[in-house]
Amino acid sequence: MKNGPDIARVAALIGDPARANILTALMAGKALTASELASEAGVTAQTASSHLKRLLDGGLLRLRGQGRHRYYALSGPDVAATLESLMGLAAGHGHLRTRTGPKDAKLREARVCYNHLAGTRGVQMYRSMIQRGFLTEADDLVKLTDQGRAFVAEFGIDLSTPTRSKAPLCLGCLDWSARETHLAGRLGRAMFAHMEQRDWIQRTSGSRHVQFSAAGHKMFEQWFPV
Repeated sequence: MKNGPDIARVAALIGDPARANILTALMAGKALTASELASEAGVTAQTASSHLKRLLDGGLLRLRGQGRHRYYALSGPDVAATLESLMGLAAGHGHLRTRTGPKDAKLREARVCYNHLAGTRGVQMYRSMIQRGFLTEADDLVKLTDQGRAFVAEFGIDLSTPTRSKAPLCLGCLDWSARETHLAGRLGRAMFAHMEQRDWIQRTSGSRHVQFSAAGHKMFEQWFPV
């Protein structure tokens, strides 16, 4: 018997079409109820309950309670990053469930990947910060430079605030549509949240798509030129 990580078990959890739909629905970063996820998966409530239990037991989901309500969310950014990579692998080999259309074009332009900016805009932000020396890449590690810390502070993000998060400050996430890296980690999350607070971007209800306002688009280009 071989020793080591049991990738077959994780692959089997993700590989079921209904469970894949559930996980994909949670990539927007919002916690959803069992009934909402049943609708996303196209299965009955009873069948969804069985799938959710397996995903919880497998460590891919976490359960959040609020009063009488129970919500499901991805267990962490590592799950989101794995799903994003699998989407890229599937798309790269032509395994698409629907034909590319206007909705897909919008998702390629800008979308939320769990809690950070993805798509063409996410890649542009990352590339701009790399080119200007704000981020460095070495041995698959992404680090924020001293110049980068000054830039982030000017952008409006305070990195000195204590956090309980165990996520790395900077993390490179492979973008499934652009096949390039976008910024994840605590910094990626903070920058996405800051752009939301500034009303540069707005999430599209029922979708991972992110819409830039006219002013937001202009400011984004000024802050992240390539």
